Parts: sequence; C-alpha cells; structure tokens
Amino acid sequence: MAYWLVKSEPFKYSWDQFVKDKKTTWDGVRNYAARNNLRDMKKGDLVLFYHSNEGVEIVGIAKVFKEFYPDPTTDVEAWGVVDLKPVRKLKQAVTLEQIKKEARLANMDLVRLGRLSVQTVKEDEWAIVMAMAGEK
Repeated sequence: MAYWLVKSEPFKYSWDQFVKDKKTTWDGVRNYAARNNLRDMKKGDLVLFYHSNEGVEIVGIAKVFKEFYPDPTTDVEAWGVVDLKPVRKLKQAVTLEQIKKEARLANMDLVRLGRLSVQTVKEDEWAIVMAMAGEK
C-alpha cells in the first residue's frame, strides 16, 4: 500500500462535503506531476485530505476505491482522475505549522513542494502525521 495527500480549498470542496457525498471523483488536476501521482494510486491506498489556503491542515483520511481513468471534465486525453471515499476524520487536525516544526518531516512533499495538489507521503511520514493527530 502507498500513501498520498490531496489538497482542496474548503470553500470549493471541504472534508465535511466529502463525508456528506460519501465519495468523490478527484478531477480537475492540470499539473503533470500531480497527474502522475494520480496515475500511480492503487485501489486501497490511503490518502490524507488537506485543507489548503484556509485552515491549512490535514483533516481526514480517504481511500482510493477506483484507479486512474480519463477525466470526464475535459476532452484532453492527458488528464485523469481517481475516485476516493472518506475513511474518517482525524482525531486532531495536523496543521502545516506543526508539520514544518517537526524536523522528521522536513523532506515531506507538503513542505518541499507546497503548491503540488496531489503528493506522495512516505510510510514513516504517514506514521508521524498519524501520531501527531492522536491516531494509532
């Protein structure tokens, strides 16, 4: 299993809306690196859901339930999507400020590649974030 992080501005698509919807298609990605990350996602992979611009924090865990397929919002074949389902809200949100203060997360994509909307998360980074969130 691999780990990932997706970003969404809460005023456009929030964690609460995601939970209400029970699933979503992660569409509209128009960056090649982010698209490549979507392409590498496999069914069952876990995904951190990050509120960007306002909140600026990891708020929940999602799961990939449908792997990469063509983005229905465009006719351009280069772009694709995955489908996600919410797993659970974190016990405690983990802020970008907290992550930047944690030396063991200095190389995390969220710190190094701040603008990338779909990012990889290493297994040790996942474990550290889960501990910071009060998760087992």
